[in-house]
Amino acid sequence: MCGRYVMARAIGDLVADAEAEADDALELRRSWNVAPTTDVPVVLERLIDDEVVRQVHVAKWGLVPIWAKDPSVGVRAFNARSETVLEKPTFRSAIKARRCAIPAEGYYEWKKAGTGKAGTKRPFFVHPQDDSMIYFAGIYEWWKDPSKAEDDDERWLLSCSILTMASPEATGESEVLDALHGLHDRLPIPLDRESMAEWLNPGDKEAGPLVEQVRAEAYAVAGQWSLREVASAVGNVRNDGPELTEPLTELLTE
Repeated sequence: MCGRYVMARAIGDLVADAEAEADDALELRRSWNVAPTTDVPVVLERLIDDEVVRQVHVAKWGLVPIWAKDPSVGVRAFNARSETVLEKPTFRSAIKARRCAIPAEGYYEWKKAGTGKAGTKRPFFVHPQDDSMIYFAGIYEWWKDPSKAEDDDERWLLSCSILTMASPEATGESEVLDALHGLHDRLPIPLDRESMAEWLNPGDKEAGPLVEQVRAEAYAVAGQWSLREVASAVGNVRNDGPELTEPLTELLTE
């Protein structure tokens, strides 16, 4: 799964890296501890005058389906299981027509140590070895707030969810994939640049094959990542700063 991640790039750097465009007024808060229900950047494509335009928007992390009575549904929908995303009522409309990429510099995952109630969870920071961006396969939705006036600019809520899949098996062929297997049983699905272009394309495409395609390519992308244990401070959403991603061993020796 993905429950916390890092997105601290400046908006201009993100727009350039994603080869997208953004409104001049777009504001993006840099964070080393992004949590569900907060505002996050998303990359999506739209057809404008018969031309595909790639854009960066800000969305609430936690998808709110169009049929929801209120936005609280999104609290439980920040991740979407790729195995059932085509059937689940919360996600099945978005996956067919509203796919996006959710950029991150890395994400946190907690590894359980010990068994039973005495077991503890150790946080790890997972990130690309070359410090490039990760683009997670995501979906987005627009929800109309019935309590707001028609001319209220805040009547429409943009929200999103990150797709996940089973973590790779431990085969001994890749140290990174073996480590991811031992870290958690779920993996947020990363996109390579080619599959990202296909994933975002708003044209009329079958969603099922696209989901299978990004699932099939995910481990190759994840194999280029690196993991390091970090301090438990990341577990508190009020803590936010670059020190959260520093290796635990270095913090203990300072």
